[in-house]
Amino acid sequence: MLRSFNDAAVIDSPDVLVAQRLVALAKEDDERVALAVAFAVRGLRGGSVCVDLRSLQAQVDVPELPWPAADDWLAAVAASPLLEAPHVLRQEGELLYLDRYWREEGQVAEDLLAMVSGGGDGQAADVDRLFPDGYEEQREAAELALSQRLTVLTGGPGTGKTTTVARLLALLAEQAPSRLRIALAAPTGKAAARLQEAVQLEIDQLEIVDQRRISGLHATTLHRLLGSRPDNSSRFRHHRGNRLPHDVIVVDETSMVSLTMMARLLEAVRPQARLLLVGDPDQLASVDAGAVLADLVDGLGGRDDVRIAELKTSHRFGESIGALASAIRVGDADLAIEVLRGGGEHIEWIDAEDPTADLRKVLQPHALRLREAGVLGDGGAALATLAEHRLLCAHRRGPHGVQHWNRQVERWLTEATGEPIWTSWYAGRPVLVTANDYGLGLYNGDSGVAVVGDNGLRAVIAGADEPVTIATSRLPDVDTMHAMTIHKSQGSQASEVTVLMPPVESRLLTRELFYTAVTRAKAKVRVVGSEASVRAAIDRRAVRATGLAVRLRGVASA
Repeated sequence: MLRSFNDAAVIDSPDVLVAQRLVALAKEDDERVALAVAFAVRGLRGGSVCVDLRSLQAQVDVPELPWPAADDWLAAVAASPLLEAPHVLRQEGELLYLDRYWREEGQVAEDLLAMVSGGGDGQAADVDRLFPDGYEEQREAAELALSQRLTVLTGGPGTGKTTTVARLLALLAEQAPSRLRIALAAPTGKAAARLQEAVQLEIDQLEIVDQRRISGLHATTLHRLLGSRPDNSSRFRHHRGNRLPHDVIVVDETSMVSLTMMARLLEAVRPQARLLLVGDPDQLASVDAGAVLADLVDGLGGRDDVRIAELKTSHRFGESIGALASAIRVGDADLAIEVLRGGGEHIEWIDAEDPTADLRKVLQPHALRLREAGVLGDGGAALATLAEHRLLCAHRRGPHGVQHWNRQVERWLTEATGEPIWTSWYAGRPVLVTANDYGLGLYNGDSGVAVVGDNGLRAVIAGADEPVTIATSRLPDVDTMHAMTIHKSQGSQASEVTVLMPPVESRLLTRELFYTAVTRAKAKVRVVGSEASVRAAIDRRAVRATGLAVRLRGVASA
């Protein structure tokens, strides 16, 4: 049975190998159970925390395979020794989990509901001073946050999430009997750097007395906040036995937070602390398992003892980018096509069978500016140039992938400069950090540029607090970043973004992917792809199997 599904490319060889290993250890000889385990492993690779056995056949849509009858399949799994101690598998109704993720999901739900039941103790006094006329949505969100220990603050780009956070912190600091201990955190270094910059800009607009109360805030990564340990990448110095000292913890870009990281965060939060989870639930979920923010909105939104703070009005984009993002978010493909065809200063649509020549006009000048800053050794100019443009791809490989376009840009650089750009390091090389290096203080998602230094090439990395300059020889885990994946772009923005749409048949082509890509742009978005690809993206939702929303919904207290 496993072979049939593997031959049809429904499950992959690693799924089969793990399933065979686990059933052998448990002396389980029912091939239906082995198939269920393989699907649970496959689901994790796709970001699902569990697998819904009853709905699998309809989701996969390959009816000619030897699918077990759903009731018999569920009964076989329920009777399996794999569900007995030491509990390799866990079953919740029709959902099948690997044990670790069942435990983490249960812990996250339990900790969140404990925060909900705790309530808040803030007062609404002075809200009007910090949220005057024109801040109505933000004021309502702040009043809600004052009444809750746990607040989920959602909204698209430019809706005022950071404004709300900064002014809410000022309000809480005013009411606190002593100086508040505040933590600002995000999943990646780049997202933390953006949070730091955005919050500080908002604080600078406040009255002097408010600025003093919340001065000195520094955003950091969740790994750094929790106290990453070089000897263990999944456990931290702060945990249930050594809690974080902060009174208020703000987490930005929560859509990027995996189930495992949320579990580690929640077990480290003090019982009386406030937690503010900020993000856009319409963006792509974490690259790891879980869809935590979407589950929070779905699950907590179904209760009557807690409310989601939602900001709806965007003030950031040009009208056309905002209209495109909104059309994608609500699934209106006709309107999105209309906006793309309308073009204008902020929107460009390239619908060409071979877009190479069009992309060269955009990518080569940007690469040459990076090269110039790198040769001059000007790290600041290099990072500023890097922030001007991003080419975003859905795939890493293939003609629509990051690797192809990185090589293509380097060929164009060689032709334009007469200098061979074939070495792994060269002046002006944009790089993306791909692994956490706790010793160097670098984190997956940080970006930078190679520049000429006194003793050879050095990489200037835009860290969470300030740029980090380091010898290129100490940076083995980096990729060239003339192009990057849309997943990796989360938590960052650029003045101009070019989105290279994958073909219609790509499994990665979803509404969430397209929306995330478009909303990375501050001033202009360029969509490269066919109308069929645009429509396919908007029509497909990214579906992850989890049980968190159901656990959170539970029975709301009166």
